[in-house]
Amino acid sequence: MNERAKITASHLSRQAIVYLRQSSAAQVENNRESTDRQYALATKAREIGWPEDRIIIIDEDLGLSGSGSVARSGFARLTAEVALARVGLVLGLEVSRLARNNADWHRLIDLAGLTDTLIGDADGIYHPALFNDRLLLGLKGTMSEAELHVLRARLNGGIRNKAARGELRRGLPVGFVWGDADGEVRFHPDEAVVTAIHNVFARFAETGSARRVWLWFRSERLTFPLQMHQGAEIRWVEASYTAIHHVLTNPVYAGAYVYGKTRHETTLDASGARKKRVRYLPRSEWQVLIQEHHQGFIDWQTYEANQDRIARNTRPRPHSDSTQASGAVREGSALLQGLADCGHCGRRLRTHYRGRSSAPGYHCAGDRLVEGRGSYCLNVGGIQIDEAVTTAFIAALEPAKLAATLAAAERLESDREAMLQQWRLGVERANYEASRAERR
Repeated sequence: MNERAKITASHLSRQAIVYLRQSSAAQVENNRESTDRQYALATKAREIGWPEDRIIIIDEDLGLSGSGSVARSGFARLTAEVALARVGLVLGLEVSRLARNNADWHRLIDLAGLTDTLIGDADGIYHPALFNDRLLLGLKGTMSEAELHVLRARLNGGIRNKAARGELRRGLPVGFVWGDADGEVRFHPDEAVVTAIHNVFARFAETGSARRVWLWFRSERLTFPLQMHQGAEIRWVEASYTAIHHVLTNPVYAGAYVYGKTRHETTLDASGARKKRVRYLPRSEWQVLIQEHHQGFIDWQTYEANQDRIARNTRPRPHSDSTQASGAVREGSALLQGLADCGHCGRRLRTHYRGRSSAPGYHCAGDRLVEGRGSYCLNVGGIQIDEAVTTAFIAALEPAKLAATLAAAERLESDREAMLQQWRLGVERANYEASRAERR
């Protein structure tokens, strides 16, 4: 059938919609020829009979993917107009501009067939109510979706192969920069940045708690380096718990190259709308893990030990498992908090404080019936117990108290020197910034 014969007076009395779309902002900025060709479809609509006042251009989806993973307000508006039988012709440069997935594409075809709406592209004009035209439109939609799959498969295959060799350049955490060779990772050239990261691991080795490390930075009023993205300027800000925890849990700081730690998933919410989320995968499901890929701040064994300590702090073991270490030490004066076990049932004893003097005590949360009423399995005061444990501990350390005193003094001096070193580097950095600003 002649394409012009498909256009009737009923079609011409309604609107002609020219739909524009490109997949990314970079394409909109760089591929101007494609954008101009899509705008030129308005001229084609005038040539086949539509007056200027009935031609509508929908271009609000420029820079959005047509795969269905993102909401397109322009396409939703187009579909609504077709469903209301206000459109006589939908023009797109090609089927892939209208949709890259069959769900959106076939919904538009169904609505166009029911409301007697034509669909046109660079190859011709089709009537979805006609079997042959509908068959051809469906085939074009399937090929468009398959083309997107092939393009993604090629791109992702190349990315995975490069990542498997440890050469894919992704964003590095603060403290590292990419070198000149393929896959080369170096320490940041700013010594202050490297020193701050070293202090995080040194504090954690001493305290065993990410929160304690964060509180140490705050108590010493030390700033922490922040880099929003690779290549951005380093900013020195107040240390946050999130930044400290990220340093302690990121395997890159242990000299490992990692790719594929997360997976993007698409789900449906209660209203049926698509919702994307990022799911963090267990280590066994990471796509690439190359140990000793580059020099790290710690080795891999230390990294794994640190993860175990952090996991025990945030998710303590069952109280019945007395062989496992307890969680992070909490505030309070009780000496045996998190250490003592119940002699009756083996559960970990809990700590409480009584009276104005806040005298410590220990109790077991396991209930048992006594004369028909529940009571603690064990409930004892803590003052005499703590004194006895302290006396026994000091007696055991008596032969080595001088060495312990010297070690403690050396540790205090080392801590003080580490803090002063970071302050000196901060002063040096401030002087450099001041001289650079003066030269400018």
